[in-house]
Amino acid sequence: MCHQWSYAEPMPQNDVSEAMIPTPRLELHHLCVDDLLSLFEAPEDASIYEGKSYANPHRILMDESGPLRWRVPQVKSDPAVNKWFVRWMVEKETREIVGSTSFHGPPDEQGMMEIGLGVHTNFQRRGYATEALIGMWSWVINQPAVEVLRYTVDPNNEASVAVIKKFGFEHVGQQIDPEDGPEDIYEMSANEFRERFN
Repeated sequence: MCHQWSYAEPMPQNDVSEAMIPTPRLELHHLCVDDLLSLFEAPEDASIYEGKSYANPHRILMDESGPLRWRVPQVKSDPAVNKWFVRWMVEKETREIVGSTSFHGPPDEQGMMEIGLGVHTNFQRRGYATEALIGMWSWVINQPAVEVLRYTVDPNNEASVAVIKKFGFEHVGQQIDPEDGPEDIYEMSANEFRERFN
């Protein structure tokens, strides 16, 4: 079972999670290393939710591992990187997990942070993706060494393209993802985000 980490305490251990990030309608709950590994290796393990104030009736990241297949090897190699990884998107009204979000890793040499997220089909088109992104980016721009926010998206995913354009991110190029094919790359500096949204 995970324990909440206070920023006044030393570096978190495997059973400690980062502080929850609140947004108007969501709570973004961080998965500690132990829960992240259990979710990937034994998704039916109910201990992941013991003592938590939320439930996972929509089986988020249980039937489809999503980002876990990339994040788990990173965490096994260096548990300290888990700070940047998976958070549940918990709907405050129902206390149900409706999606998840995660950065792809710690800041790179340019201070770039790329994010990904997924919202369950039943909860799409309610603005939850936008709300989660604001929460995550508002948190990460206050972390050391973070200079650039990045979001990559399939150019044919009209909903995701609309979300990122609404933020005013600049289209800076395209990359080929081995699984997803061509992706457009959008970026904004941490300072610009801070000025516009904080």
